Amino acid sequence: LAALPLVAPPTAAPADPGASPTEPAPQLTLGDVAEVRLAEQEVTAYTRTNGEPSVGLSITKTPDGNAVNISHALAQITPELEEQLAGGELRIIFDQAPFIEQSIEGLTTEGLLGLGFAILIVLLFLLSIRLTLVTAISIPLSLLVAMVGLQAAGYSLNILTLGALTISIGRVVDDSIVVIENIKRHSALGEDRMTAVLRAVREVAGAITSATVSTVAVFLPMAFVGGQVGELFRPFALTIAIAMFASLLVALTIIPVLGYWLLGRRGDVPVVAEDQGSMPSARESEPAQQSVAHPAPLLGDDAPDRLQRGYLTVLRPALAHPVWALLLAVVILVGTGAAATQLKTDFIGDSGANSLTVTLALPSGSTLDETDAASRELESWLSGREEVESYQATVGSAGGIEAAFLGSAANTSSIAVTLTEGTDGDAFGQTLKDEAPVPADANLTAASANAAPGATQLEVVVTSQDPDDLAAAAAQVEGVLADVGAEDVTNNLTDTVPGLDVTVDRDAAARVGVTETQVGQVVAAAMGGSTVGRVTLGTAPTSVVVHQGEPPADLAALEALPVAAGPAGQVVLSDVATLERVDQQVRITRVDGLRSAAITATATGDDLGALTSQVQEGLDGLDLPEGVRTSIEGVSAEQADAFASLGLALLAAIAIVYLVMVATFNSLVQPLLLMVSVPFAATGSLAMLLLTDTPLDVAALIGMLMLVGIVVTNAIVLIDLVNQYRRRGHSVHDALLEGARHRFRPIVMTALATIGALTPMALSITGGGAFISQPLALVVIGGLVSSTALTLLLVPVLYRLVEGWNERRAARRRAAAA
Repeated sequence: LAALPLVAPPTAAPADPGASPTEPAPQLTLGDVAEVRLAEQEVTAYTRTNGEPSVGLSITKTPDGNAVNISHALAQITPELEEQLAGGELRIIFDQAPFIEQSIEGLTTEGLLGLGFAILIVLLFLLSIRLTLVTAISIPLSLLVAMVGLQAAGYSLNILTLGALTISIGRVVDDSIVVIENIKRHSALGEDRMTAVLRAVREVAGAITSATVSTVAVFLPMAFVGGQVGELFRPFALTIAIAMFASLLVALTIIPVLGYWLLGRRGDVPVVAEDQGSMPSARESEPAQQSVAHPAPLLGDDAPDRLQRGYLTVLRPALAHPVWALLLAVVILVGTGAAATQLKTDFIGDSGANSLTVTLALPSGSTLDETDAASRELESWLSGREEVESYQATVGSAGGIEAAFLGSAANTSSIAVTLTEGTDGDAFGQTLKDEAPVPADANLTAASANAAPGATQLEVVVTSQDPDDLAAAAAQVEGVLADVGAEDVTNNLTDTVPGLDVTVDRDAAARVGVTETQVGQVVAAAMGGSTVGRVTLGTAPTSVVVHQGEPPADLAALEALPVAAGPAGQVVLSDVATLERVDQQVRITRVDGLRSAAITATATGDDLGALTSQVQEGLDGLDLPEGVRTSIEGVSAEQADAFASLGLALLAAIAIVYLVMVATFNSLVQPLLLMVSVPFAATGSLAMLLLTDTPLDVAALIGMLMLVGIVVTNAIVLIDLVNQYRRRGHSVHDALLEGARHRFRPIVMTALATIGALTPMALSITGGGAFISQPLALVVIGGLVSSTALTLLLVPVLYRLVEGWNERRAARRRAAAA
């Protein structure tokens, strides 16, 4: 490169044609006029692992990649790569795979425990090992079909899909419970095996099909939920939908066959004698052909058992005094609604991963060496903590997505900390903030490494046309965030670096024949050189930078920088420009063409909604300059968008379930009666969240969405049988008493089986995926408790009021016609 010719050598013609040619002038090369040397690139970052110099390599999976498989593959090739490094050591600092595997293992354990609880509850109700085994078969068969469906759809087993399978354990057994319990009841009436199975299945097929369709239909709106919530929970919804349809198929095909095989000749249980106090048999009062044509069981064919008698003791007074029953229900609804105002709200709970991203930010303008010294002290403190397994620090600009979110200036150090198993990440992060040695003017933050950059940041954006008004308003907003107790409050307008402002006097520049642009180019070339191209030295491309000697070392040297040659001699920078020391903003941002400022803070705790409300109240109380606008962004805006989307999805789900029930009952009024169970499901869910001090977050709202389909299932099964009785000519009162009595056991059994299956997740026995599964399980359990109790009482009361009025009106018309 130094021998690169710059100017072609001049060739002079000989003075005498006969004379010999003159000696050519020496070739002028780059090395003759400049020093050409290979220089090391300026250091912009340091990387250390456990205090030792290192090079960091980030590996990110593709959208269809599997993090666990990638992790295992890397672990297998690491020894081979270390051999190629000739003494180097490869160490994995951050790996999502162990956390994913532990979560999956924990969810699997909780699912198996839930399976055991569900089967035990079924056994306690059926009191038959054979029938319990028949019912239990539906669980593995349904889950197997769901896993095949996931594979076909291109989804893998992860925390969300496995969580959905675990939650499905309590639901996929429901249809089978209704079928097998009905088969048992018909068998107890003394019917032969074939008749008992056929009548029992025919009697409930329509109801459980409608109930399953309702349960699945609530997830249809999830297809239109966008953003992070939609991406997270669409596989979750698909998993449950496939499992539920599989359970319906199993309940209508395999369960009846197995029930037929395992029943005795006259059924699995002895015939129950008719109780002395039961109502007269409908068989005695109806035509024989009507009895044959309708598969519904006849009134009074079997005696109430102890549970049914206890239920009827409560139901009869409720039907006799409907006003008092409705008043009590309204009091419960209003009371729960009032208490719900104290409910915490959050976005998505902490995953509980044992990795932290620690960020140390010194004041803007700090040199790389100053940041490195502060980072070394922090790293030394980390090395002495028994909670820390390993750490990797990057001081300065490492580039990549972390730099985009966390800053890439020389004043920033980012440290990935892996904690020992069992260490509470939140508690250690707080200890680090309280005890770690950091400069007084530095800012130290710690966040879960599994969270996306900025995922816990509450941000207030201020816009204004006037920079001075913007700065004043931003300072006021900064005070609001500090007053409400938010942590790590930063204002990007105060993020400045010292610099020199060069203001060119255009008239003076024009007099010496230079432009403002030319002056800027001269200054830039003097300070940092000009990159003129790249050459390949060996195998590596190398930039070629031209410098005009050493850059100016101080302000006086910069003012004396030659910029042109004028008539009066050399022109220096101070002749055509003024230089001033200033603090310059690191970045200037605009929103819709207006200058903007971002004031950010870390949203700590588990009540993001309350924090956002306090911030909004503080912003509303500010006396801001005219033209200044503020808006709350960041995680608060994400929470608001998610809640709005899921709220619309919830309303859409209610409408879809209503339409399904209209098609089932061929009535517009009866589905409305059944939908009453939905708000009472919410009362139980909200009460459960309040009792357990669990915030209402996205996972809990998904649980609410599930409940819309789940709670109407009980009401559908109940009212379907009541309608069958009424079609056989029985009064509303009699049909309600017998229908409710016969459906009491399967309704309670399915609810308790679901609650039993979800209990391990609600208790978070293993902690696997608890940030998703625990609030969802708590919501479903609470909703099932309240909706089941009120469905068994309130739905019959409302049915009696509406259909009883219709019955009396019809009776009056018949009397008038007679």
